[in-house]
Amino acid sequence: MFIVGVDVGGTFTDLTAVDEATGRVVVTKVPSEPRNEAAALLAGLQALGIASLQVRRIVHGTTVGTNAVLERRGARVAVLTTAGFRDLIEIGRTKRNIPALFVPTFVRPKPVVERKHRFEVTERLNADGSVLVPLDAVSVERAIDGALGGGVEAIAVCLLHAYLNPAHERLIADIAKSRAPGLPVSCSADVVPEYREFERFSTTVLNAYLQPLMDEYLESLEERLRATGYGHGVLTVGSSGGMMTTATARRLPIKTIFSGPAGGVSQACFVGAAAGARDFITYDMGGTSTDVCLVRDLAPVMTSDSMVGAFPVKVPQIDMHSVGAGGGSIAWLDVDGSLQVGPRSAGARPGPAAYGHGGAEATVTDANVVLGRIGGAKRLGGAISIDRERARAAVANLAARMGATLGVEALAEGIVRIAVARMTSAIREISIQRGYDPRDFTLIAFGGAGPMHALAMAEEIGIPRVLVPRHPGNFSALGLLASDIKHDDVRTRVGPLREQGALLAGLFEEMAGAARRQLEAEGFAPEQQRLRRSLDLRYRGQAFELNVDAGAAETPLPAMEAIEADLHRRHKASYGHANLDAVIELVNARLVAYGVVPKPAAEPYRSGSKTMDAALVERRTVWFGGAGNDCPVWERERLPERALVMGPAIVEEFGATTVVLPGWRGALDALGNIKLEKCDP
Repeated sequence: MFIVGVDVGGTFTDLTAVDEATGRVVVTKVPSEPRNEAAALLAGLQALGIASLQVRRIVHGTTVGTNAVLERRGARVAVLTTAGFRDLIEIGRTKRNIPALFVPTFVRPKPVVERKHRFEVTERLNADGSVLVPLDAVSVERAIDGALGGGVEAIAVCLLHAYLNPAHERLIADIAKSRAPGLPVSCSADVVPEYREFERFSTTVLNAYLQPLMDEYLESLEERLRATGYGHGVLTVGSSGGMMTTATARRLPIKTIFSGPAGGVSQACFVGAAAGARDFITYDMGGTSTDVCLVRDLAPVMTSDSMVGAFPVKVPQIDMHSVGAGGGSIAWLDVDGSLQVGPRSAGARPGPAAYGHGGAEATVTDANVVLGRIGGAKRLGGAISIDRERARAAVANLAARMGATLGVEALAEGIVRIAVARMTSAIREISIQRGYDPRDFTLIAFGGAGPMHALAMAEEIGIPRVLVPRHPGNFSALGLLASDIKHDDVRTRVGPLREQGALLAGLFEEMAGAARRQLEAEGFAPEQQRLRRSLDLRYRGQAFELNVDAGAAETPLPAMEAIEADLHRRHKASYGHANLDAVIELVNARLVAYGVVPKPAAEPYRSGSKTMDAALVERRTVWFGGAGNDCPVWERERLPERALVMGPAIVEEFGATTVVLPGWRGALDALGNIKLEKCDP
């Protein structure tokens, strides 16, 4: 029996299957089919030669939610809110984000709910959750009449201070469900049970916006799998890196909004632990975008605040930074004639010119083909033939439009350097700008294009060590199999920390009890459950907070002095100073519950080759620094155990290519990871 991980990307859908009996890993890539992700999944299983009856568990990461928000193709939603607050999701915080701050033609993006579909109900809670104005049932009926008359497909219930007292929201939801039993209803107290009304309302509206779409997608996926003989459930990876059942994903689709990239970070933690790298930066470069994340002591930095397009999303998630730079990113000329790369991408179709699917614009992939870093003998992802002449023609056409005397190879190197510069800016943002020195970290490179550019990234930012794991092109899909079931709970209680000791103990006991009951209902025995506490804290007078660990739920809460000292350390690392005399306020109590699932063991590397000669594919000219170099091209799967690869060199495998720059060397460890370091001068 196999367990299968599926990562649906913008260009390729990656599948990784692990044989539970032997630990053998098999991988494949198939072209993604926008708006028909299930077809790509089934095509991938067929390409692997695995029948659905042989699969015990499928875990998938999906971009369905993200794409629906960015493309504005979600459901027609009605908002029911407290009288006087129907325009809150449009007013927001009345601020512009850079670079819009400096754009005189800036127009605020429209919310996903038109004003005519926002309805007010008579009710009001105080800031402590007590009832100031009771809920008026007549106003609720009138609002629901208006929503149903407008042909809405989902309802979002967003009341003021409902995170402290959800009774009014629950009553409205009950009335709506009795009037329209099949209509999805999202309550803000269920989606984001914490304060900050704008972010809570925005997230709840997006959850309702995605519910019908995600419900249809998951139902169709499960039906198609059952028709082929698959007899188990489908799990989805959430934005926080943990798995969730389809029932949870249908109810809270907003928690899948950063689903795909989270799998890669989970797998990097798994590989990093086995390889002895506890502090690292993940670098996932695919066909459309690049995602980076900082991990300290095998724990990725987390956040609960982010943006999807123009909209705030307040759900727990791995803190990843994305840039529109991938293998398919298109090189183009700005109005001043300067060369730019991305964020526009050639995508899966037509793709880069080298793919021969009709693409004519030069991309990062085409530049690497021109430079000889991607060869024509090996099919990309086992399916796509590389047309070197088409790639060269696309880059030459761009050079002609520039009117410069640059050679084709020189322009190709310029395209790669610009893409690298965009990606290193993302790493600087999550490291240097947050008080971390990237020289203290290892760069773990994966994705179809990550290993190709990893050493250029490392040289640009000063990272001394790079690790390229096995199966880097399918790494995120493999990471989906290393994820546990995960549930997040949060309670807002604003007040001085020193006065909250007794309250905190009761809050965490309540949350832990609910979490254990949920995990037990999902089939997890007590020994398979892990519960972890944390606190959102700030100095009095601040508007935003930092998260501080508060230990496992089975242990006593740390002393207040220890918690405060931890906040001071976090504040100094994040902002460069700490106020030891300030009053510290509690904002939120958080609890994360894990249902631990069996994971594939780290498979030792075994090679059938004893010498380097057996792994040599060819020698070809590869360009570095404006000059062609005669480089060996190695087949990774045939490299002998503990092999040493000296740069300049190319290491090819299914789904990815590792470029070893001059002055670097790579050594295979016992697990088959390539550990790259600068050569001694």
